[in-house]
Amino acid sequence: MLPSPAHPGDPGAVRRVALLSVHTSPLDQPGTGDGGGLNVYVREVASRLAARGVDVDVFTRARDPHAPASVELPVAGPGRALVHHLEAGPRGEVDKHDLAGHLCAFVLALQAHPTAGTHDLVHAHYWLSGWVGQRIARRWDVPLVQTFHTLGVLKNATLAPGDRPEPPLRLAAEERIARAADRVLVLTCGEARLLHRSYGLSGSALTVVPAGVDLARFSPSPAPRRPGPPRLLFVGRLQPLKGPDVAVRTLAEVVRSVPDATLRIIGGTSGTTGGDTSPQGLRALAAELGVADALTIEPALDQDTLVERYRDADVVLVPSRNETFGLVALEAQACGRPVVAADVPGLEAVVGDGGTLVAGHAPQDHADAVLRYLTEPGAASTAGSAGVRAARGASWDRTVERLLAVYAEMVGSRQTVAV
Repeated sequence: MLPSPAHPGDPGAVRRVALLSVHTSPLDQPGTGDGGGLNVYVREVASRLAARGVDVDVFTRARDPHAPASVELPVAGPGRALVHHLEAGPRGEVDKHDLAGHLCAFVLALQAHPTAGTHDLVHAHYWLSGWVGQRIARRWDVPLVQTFHTLGVLKNATLAPGDRPEPPLRLAAEERIARAADRVLVLTCGEARLLHRSYGLSGSALTVVPAGVDLARFSPSPAPRRPGPPRLLFVGRLQPLKGPDVAVRTLAEVVRSVPDATLRIIGGTSGTTGGDTSPQGLRALAAELGVADALTIEPALDQDTLVERYRDADVVLVPSRNETFGLVALEAQACGRPVVAADVPGLEAVVGDGGTLVAGHAPQDHADAVLRYLTEPGAASTAGSAGVRAARGASWDRTVERLLAVYAEMVGSRQTVAV
C-alpha cells in the first residue's frame, strides 16, 4: 500500500513529493534538445530528497517508445525516487512550442496514476509543468510550489538574432501560474525582482532557492594541467540563447594575440529555436573567420567526462544572452577554472571573483577578458581559487535543505488551515 499524505496531527511533515517535469526528463542528457540545467536540478533534488527519507515521484511525458513506465533513480538513503513516463501525445519528439496541446492528456494520465492523491505537495518545474500543477494540486488539495527556471518575459526582452520569441500563450500562462502557486521558488534575487516587476508578486510569495553543484564530482584536478596550447571551453545547448556563435567570434579575436589558442564546444543542437548555431553553422562561421582549425565540437557528454573537459580548459566561456542561473559557470568554478561570462542577472549571481563579467556580447570585449587570464598566470590562479571557494557554498545538499524548509512551511500551513 502506498503511504498516505501527512496528517493534520503532524504539521509540516513531508513524506511524499510529486515533481513535475513535463517537457524534459531528468534521465535526459543535459546539453541536447531541451536538456539543460533543469534536468540536472530535478535529478539532483529528487535523489537528495530521497536520501533524506522523502519518497519522490517525478512525472514526465513519455517520449522514448522503449522507455519503461517507471525508472528508479539510484539513491543512498531510506527514501525512493522514481521517474514515471506518462502517455501524453505521441511517443517521440514534439516541439516544445506544441506541447501545450498535450497538457490536458498529461493531467488525465497523472490523475489516473496509481500514486495520484498520495503526495503532500506538488513541485512544478517550467511553465508547462506549472499549468499541469495548478490543476492537479487543486484536485489533490495539496500546496503547489513552482520553479520556472526560465521566464518568457525575460527571454523575449533579450532575444538573440534569429531566435524565436516566446508565444503569448506562455506569457499569459506564466502570469497565472505565478499568481496561483502557493509559493514561487526563484534561483536568484534577480529573478525575484523580475517576477515582482512583471506580475506584482510580493516578497512573501517568493523564496530564493539557488541551484547547486555536485562538489563530489566537480572539483579541481589533483594532477597538473597537461601541456599544450591555450584552451577555451564552451558548454551548453547549441542555440542562439547560449551564444556559441559569440564564443567562436571571441576565439577569432583571441588568436590575434595568442595564435595557438583553441576552442572546444560541447553540446547538442536544440530543436526549439532558430538561428544558425548548429555544429555545421558554427564550423562555417569559424572557417569564415579563419579559425576553423582551432575549433573542436563535441556532442553533449556525461558528467564524469565533462569534469575532465573543465579541468583541461584554461578559460570557460559563458556568453549567454540570458540565464536564470548559470550552472555551467558554477561547475567550471568548482573545477577551479576562470570564467568569462556575459553580465546578465543569472550569471551575475554566480560569477564573482571566480571570473569576469562582460557587458554586452561584443567578441572583442570577451576576448580582452580571456586574454588577461591567458597572459597573466597570477590572475588565472587567483580567479580559480576564488571560484572554488564560492562553489563550496553552493552544494546540492544546501539546495535541498532550503527546499525542505519551504515544503514543510507549505504543508504545515495547509494543515493548519484544514484544522
